[in-house]
Amino acid sequence: MYKRKLALLCLAITVVGVQIITAHSANSATLQDIQRRGNLVVAVKDNLRPLGFRDAQGNLQGLEIDLAKRLAEDLFGRAGAIDLQPVNNSDRFDAVISRRVDLAIANVTINTSRSRLVEFSIPYYADGTSLVSKNLATPAEITTQSIAVLNGSSTTSEVSFRFPQAQLVLVDSYQAAKELLDNGGAIAFAGDTSVLAGWVQTYPEYKLFPRLELRSRSLAIVLPKGLQYQELRQQVNNALIRYRQEGWLTARIQYWGLPN
Repeated sequence: MYKRKLALLCLAITVVGVQIITAHSANSATLQDIQRRGNLVVAVKDNLRPLGFRDAQGNLQGLEIDLAKRLAEDLFGRAGAIDLQPVNNSDRFDAVISRRVDLAIANVTINTSRSRLVEFSIPYYADGTSLVSKNLATPAEITTQSIAVLNGSSTTSEVSFRFPQAQLVLVDSYQAAKELLDNGGAIAFAGDTSVLAGWVQTYPEYKLFPRLELRSRSLAIVLPKGLQYQELRQQVNNALIRYRQEGWLTARIQYWGLPN
């Protein structure tokens, strides 16, 4: 009797498990599913000029927004066939893994640990490390002055290597960095080129010193793992290659004031 109950319990668990997996797979959007639905659902940033941000009218703008709309136009013949879903940094991967979105174009750099969870397209932009400052004529002027960097950022080790005699001041946000620079607590702020390009667009009194000859970071589109998504990944990669060859991608990078 005990063995029979145990067998029935195992069978029930197996059935429930299969139902969960099946339900999860049913929510996964392959290229054919997306085409049948009639629109592309993309996770984007809405607070990161010039990649993804809202203009004065509240409309989403930026390089990554343009890229998402161009992909939708290729798939459906119209740029309006898209559902843009703003996400926080902490939600970018979960949105793709949980299938809430088809893909994410949200300031994501490729690395090995992330590749275990999701797939990446070929890069659409090579990011790097830059400086912004109001008072520098050239980064060569930096000796023992203070440079602000985000707490916990990989930029810290890069800046230490590039400016070994400078004093690093850790800050918890971009706003804190600006307040520090405005109050004379640091001569410059170091961060991602893509972010600091937006900084000088918002605060034109600052100057951008791009490409400090440090580590490059490739921005790429995040896609779900699985053989069933191979056609979607190939379609995205082929589109990126074509955008680069046609000059469209380079033109949009330049339009949004990003160092190419």
